[in-house]
Amino acid sequence: MKNLEIFCICINNNLLEKVNLLNYTPVGLRYHDYSPGWVRDNSGNNISSKNKFYGEYTFHYWLWKNKLKDIDENKWIGFCSYRRFWENKEQKINPITNFKNQILDHVPEKWNNYEVILGEPMNLENVKWTKVIKYGKLALTRNPMAIFKRGRTIRWQFDMAHGCGNMDKAINVLNKNDREDFRRFVKNNTSYNQGNMFICKSKKIMNNYYEAVFEWLKKCEDLFGFNLEGYGNIRIYAFLAERFLPFWFNKYTKVLEWPIMFHDLNNENIQ
Repeated sequence: MKNLEIFCICINNNLLEKVNLLNYTPVGLRYHDYSPGWVRDNSGNNISSKNKFYGEYTFHYWLWKNKLKDIDENKWIGFCSYRRFWENKEQKINPITNFKNQILDHVPEKWNNYEVILGEPMNLENVKWTKVIKYGKLALTRNPMAIFKRGRTIRWQFDMAHGCGNMDKAINVLNKNDREDFRRFVKNNTSYNQGNMFICKSKKIMNNYYEAVFEWLKKCEDLFGFNLEGYGNIRIYAFLAERFLPFWFNKYTKVLEWPIMFHDLNNENIQ
C-alpha cells in the first residue's frame, strides 16, 4: 500500500498484532498502557487529556499538529476503527466471508477523479418508532415534521440523542462562512456519513478541515465544558464533528462515497 496509509484507531492493546497483519497503522487511544509499536496521541503538541470527550479527534489533533507536514504529498491518508473498516470494492459484499480480503488494501482507480472518500451514509429515516417515543418526545416538539420519515433530520436526531438544542447552540459559534450553510445542512438532510471516517489525498485539504473543525470545537468547549454525564453528552465534541465532517468535505471538495464494513476486530482471527 505504497500510496495509501490507513490509521486504525483502537482502544485495546491486544489488537496490535491484528492491525499489523492488516498492514494498517495501529493507533492507541485513551490512558491504557500500550506496547511499543502503537502510534499514540499523547506526545508532542496534543490534547490527549480530552479523549474522553473528543474520542478519535484527539488523534486527529495529534496528526494535524505533529505529523501531517511530514506525510508524502502523493499518499492517500485514511482512518478506520477496530469496528469499522473500508471495503475493498465499491459494491458492498455480504455476508463477510474473508475479512482480510474484503477490507481496503489499495487505491481503486476510480478514486483518481476525487479528492476525498467518505463512508456510506446512515439513513435517519429508519429510526424505529419505539426509539422515537422513548428518547425523542422533546426533540419532536422542536422538529414536529419528524413524525414523518422525511422530517427525521440530522438536527432532530442530534436533539434526540445528544441534548435538545445543543446543535443549534454549537452552530451559533461556528465561523461565519459555514454557519448558515451548516444550519441548513442539519435541518434538511436525513442522513450523514457516519463514523468520523474519511480518506484524503491532499495535505492542504486535511489541514483546512482540521483548522475549521478544531477552531469550532474549541469555541464549543465554552458552551458545554467538560462536566458532562451520559454517553450522548460526554462525547458531544466527537458527535458534533461527526455531523460537521460530511458537510465540510462536500462543500469544499470532490467527494465519493464508499462502503463500510462493520466488524469487531476483537472477535476476528486473522491469518
